[in-house]
Amino acid sequence: MKTAVVVFPGSNCDRDLAVALETVTGVKPAMVWHGDTDLPDGLGVIAVPGGFSYGDYLRCGAIAARSPIMRAVAEAAGRGTPVLGVCNGFQVLTEAGLLPGALMRNAGLSFVCRDVALTVANGDTAFTRGYADGERVSFPVAHHDGNYFADADTLDRLEGEGRIAFRYGEPVNGSARDIAGIVNAAGNVLGMMPHPERRIEAAHGGTDGRRLFEGLLETVGA
Repeated sequence: MKTAVVVFPGSNCDRDLAVALETVTGVKPAMVWHGDTDLPDGLGVIAVPGGFSYGDYLRCGAIAARSPIMRAVAEAAGRGTPVLGVCNGFQVLTEAGLLPGALMRNAGLSFVCRDVALTVANGDTAFTRGYADGERVSFPVAHHDGNYFADADTLDRLEGEGRIAFRYGEPVNGSARDIAGIVNAAGNVLGMMPHPERRIEAAHGGTDGRRLFEGLLETVGA
């Protein structure tokens, strides 16, 4: 399966995502520069990595969301191609309008960097089919602006449509309703704050993240 990782100035988790994708698919992903206007043909998955795109100037992800490549990402998402945004990638996807809501500064106004417990809120998405509903997993987080915010109507809609993919199993950043990851209405775009790509091998401290990529591969293959 062909995959791609979008790279912005300030991305620092692009290689982590690339390694995770290659480990699971057996194929090196294309590393696509933010200034490109086209994506490679025949992609099965597009990944938007964590980091500090454009130094987090203006708002986290706001400048990156207007990079030329994001138009192609939005078009691919509209055709049904799965798009995964992790950490800063989640911020970019909300700023680009591919996901609702916004990511604000953590409630404690401090950078959070540690392993956190998560609950799989919906195990029936393209990204979570490798997990069971209600399963507890552990991923690392590393963010300063990971506090997910949306108005009450949007939060109710996310709840009602089963679009909350992951919740924090413990207080982390003040996120509304402890949301750690959401999908779009079509179910092919996932934004999440924790880093599944850092839980691929036992040497990482566990393999909970690997199942996300394996489940996604199974979905795309099907």
